[in-house]
Amino acid sequence: MEKRKRKLGDRRDGYWLRDLPAMHLIMPSLMPNRADNEAFVSTEIDLRPIEAYLAKKNEGRTEDKYTIFHLISCAIGKAFVLRPKMNRFVVRGKLFQRNEITVAFIVKKKFEDKSEEGMAYLVFDENETLDSFHAKIMKTIHGARRTDVKDKTSGVMDLVCKLPHGLVTGVVKFVRWLDGFGLAPAALIDGNPHHSAIFLSNLGSIGLESGYHHLVNWGTNSFFAVLGKKRMVKTYDKEGNEDLFEALPIGITLDERIADGYYYSGTMALVKELLAHPELLELPASTPVEYAIKR
Repeated sequence: MEKRKRKLGDRRDGYWLRDLPAMHLIMPSLMPNRADNEAFVSTEIDLRPIEAYLAKKNEGRTEDKYTIFHLISCAIGKAFVLRPKMNRFVVRGKLFQRNEITVAFIVKKKFEDKSEEGMAYLVFDENETLDSFHAKIMKTIHGARRTDVKDKTSGVMDLVCKLPHGLVTGVVKFVRWLDGFGLAPAALIDGNPHHSAIFLSNLGSIGLESGYHHLVNWGTNSFFAVLGKKRMVKTYDKEGNEDLFEALPIGITLDERIADGYYYSGTMALVKELLAHPELLELPASTPVEYAIKR
């Protein structure tokens, strides 16, 4: 990401975008709450090229195999590199460009009702490849599933919750106020999924259909994607020819103030192009990719 000198009004995690069209400058003031500005996008990913790629990629591997989740998360990360408006957020009526791309998701320590959850939080570099990001994901997952170690965010929350309830409420309000000015302690912000650029939920891995997850006013997250369960999809071309294939539904919730609908459409077209040709993810994320919006 471009390194910039911090100016008055910038935050530790992003810089204030001052030179924008009037519409984008005034919208955050007219509609200040992120949860009131949710836009919803649904799509289905054709799994045929992904499954074929994974069969070759995982040949001979007995552990830490590449998965559909790895490819989709890497494709979204690359899309954020190539389409930087996706990596924006709004706080206190101002639009900011995030300093880095971060990906977050929840890790279940064990697939049991009483099992705790851990937080996974990774930085997606502009020269990230599928192999390097896969290594980061697996290292993070293995660490998050350790029952004797808690991630930083969970550890801080446990510490705060030991205080009397009245103090907990006061501490949370004070931290939220600090965060509005980008002054919240790093221990409470770094690694918090609600401060990530990309928040993912893999509901299909626990047998649930895709849906939409709400955004929250706390933090800076502007993009939440829910991956659902595989299903068969039937499509028809212009000539009426039928095509039946397995697909993965994705429901995306995003903050409509960070860009416009056409930009979102282009981003999804890019993600689909990358997943139709997964070998493109083996190149550095900053490598340009040709794609087109299908109307």
